Amino acid sequence: MLALELKSFHAIAHSGSITKAAQMLGISQPTVTSHLRQLEARYGIELFYRQGKGVYLSEQGERLLPQVEELMQQAAQIDFSLRDLRDLKSGKVRVGATGPYYIMDVLRRFYQAYPGVEMKLSIDNSQRVLSSLLDYQLDVIASSFLVDDERIIRVLLASDPLVVVLRRDHPLAARKRVRIAELCPHTILMRENGSMTRELCLQVFRQAGQQPGQVLEIGSREAICWAIVCGLGASLLPLREVPAHPEIVTLRISDVSVHLNEYVYCLKERAHGHAIRAFLDQVQVDLPVR
Repeated sequence: MLALELKSFHAIAHSGSITKAAQMLGISQPTVTSHLRQLEARYGIELFYRQGKGVYLSEQGERLLPQVEELMQQAAQIDFSLRDLRDLKSGKVRVGATGPYYIMDVLRRFYQAYPGVEMKLSIDNSQRVLSSLLDYQLDVIASSFLVDDERIIRVLLASDPLVVVLRRDHPLAARKRVRIAELCPHTILMRENGSMTRELCLQVFRQAGQQPGQVLEIGSREAICWAIVCGLGASLLPLREVPAHPEIVTLRISDVSVHLNEYVYCLKERAHGHAIRAFLDQVQVDLPVR
């Protein structure tokens, strides 16, 4: 209430009239009069002297006016800042992801649409990015893990088929398609336990009714790709995660079809925020088709 009373005081001081102050503020004259009386009564002071239909500042009013003007300027600055945040001319979006492969296009589109909004991308494992989302340390996250939680909104970002990846001189490299049984005699490079890519690789073998033979466990996508280049074996990777390298070729799987799904998550209670809503809109610009 004090803010409204000070706003009326400020308008009266600048207009010299309660009637003009009411017109400036877009409220009724009795409301402005009530604000002034309440302010004077609460503190036992006289802020204006009445003269005919006009008013002019008392000594106490003159002392108060510079402080109120400063307060009004601060309020205007806050209003401008909030409008900029609403219109996405400023602000910040904190994004977490388990890898850069699927989220980068969304970041590019968002940055092009809202260049004034600062973006921060953190790469970590699924458990940590999800925990950071729930702790309000991240605004949105991208992960291939399927999370069902009533607190969270989930949007499909990408659906990518697993393909066989091997070096150009591998015995199977001349093929365009390969059956999983044909891979079994060869060394298979897999991610560590807990990796979604590893789980999908094992799912491929299960669906084909096969067991991988020799498995070499490697702890990152990048290391697996370098291991392929070095001739250590073949792997199963989502298509978009295969790097462009002259020594690497990809083969389609002929007897099994398994996709890696990438999702974007945000807290349901925060989905109405302009920046988060705009980010989700960019995710849905080009939804994948299976």
